[in-house]
Amino acid sequence: MKERMLSIDVLRGMTICLMIIVNTPGSWLYVWSPLKHAEWHGCTPTDLVFPSFLFVIGLSMAFSMKSTLENSSFSKELLLKITKRAALIFLVGLLLNWFPFYYKHISNLRIFGVLQRIAMAYFVAGIAMALLRKNGAILLTAIVLMITHWWILTLFGGSDPFSLDGNISGKIDLFFFEENHIYRGFGIRFDPEGLLGTLSSAAHIMLGFLISRMFLVGKKAESQIIWKIGIISMILLIIGIFWNPYYPINKPLWTGSYVFYTSGIVGLLLAALIWIIDILKFRRWTYPFSVFGLNPLISFVFSIVLVKVFLYVFKFDNRNLYSLTYKNLFQPLFGNYLGSFLFALVFTAFVWLFAFLLYRKNKVVKL
Repeated sequence: MKERMLSIDVLRGMTICLMIIVNTPGSWLYVWSPLKHAEWHGCTPTDLVFPSFLFVIGLSMAFSMKSTLENSSFSKELLLKITKRAALIFLVGLLLNWFPFYYKHISNLRIFGVLQRIAMAYFVAGIAMALLRKNGAILLTAIVLMITHWWILTLFGGSDPFSLDGNISGKIDLFFFEENHIYRGFGIRFDPEGLLGTLSSAAHIMLGFLISRMFLVGKKAESQIIWKIGIISMILLIIGIFWNPYYPINKPLWTGSYVFYTSGIVGLLLAALIWIIDILKFRRWTYPFSVFGLNPLISFVFSIVLVKVFLYVFKFDNRNLYSLTYKNLFQPLFGNYLGSFLFALVFTAFVWLFAFLLYRKNKVVKL
């Protein structure tokens, strides 16, 4: 049986829970500021959610790859496994963008998305870690990936290379894909989960991997470990803050400063959870998050499917069930903002019931 830490499971579950909440307000017109993404530069609590999941992927990979990486021989099987899993996650993300398949022509299908970014970052990080194996080499590669990303943005961008209009990231995606396949939520064709950001996203996973491998895998939870993780996390946070004036903290571009800044915050949260859960043994509150933590990706997939069913399948007089439920139930009872938030909580609870059924059967659906 694979080694597990409850604190990591809970962190994973908390992340998925928040991902669903911020993605499913009753109305996007009524969302409290902390539950919104930063408009461009900056980082809100919501901007911590996605990088948290990449960081946790790295934490988990240190456990799952432990025996293979300790083997001195080269493992083609591991490389094939990483490639297959990345391809599967990317394909599921692509199908989610298309679902339900009758409402959108494939010529207008968005190529990228959350799962696609996870797949690409997992592939780059996984292959690098499988080949390099040594902690120092992995850390150096993560830094090189972030600096390369910075260099490409700076050298090939416009006069304001980190702006929405001036960055090269969107232009790279448009070079490879037709504009109908690129996200347009920013008012122009720019995809926040596009190709170039994969470099720093992979570094996110690698930082999580290194912290887990150095301080958690095969070690007993104790105060000394918490201090080490806390100090490393503070260093990462400070690097992100000091880099910010020169290379802005920016989620859509997924800048290196954003990687350091968010990894530092998530690392501090991890240290706190280890202290509370694994050392103090205060665990009664963790159950709901443990349920989500056992099947995170399939829970996220189910939430997207459920949203799209509410939006595109159940329609009445050209009005969808999603907006009808909010406008006729939550908004009248609780008002605009609280109603929108409570809608997201109830929606997340329905997804949790799905995850609970899998949890009770101890069934893990891997993507």
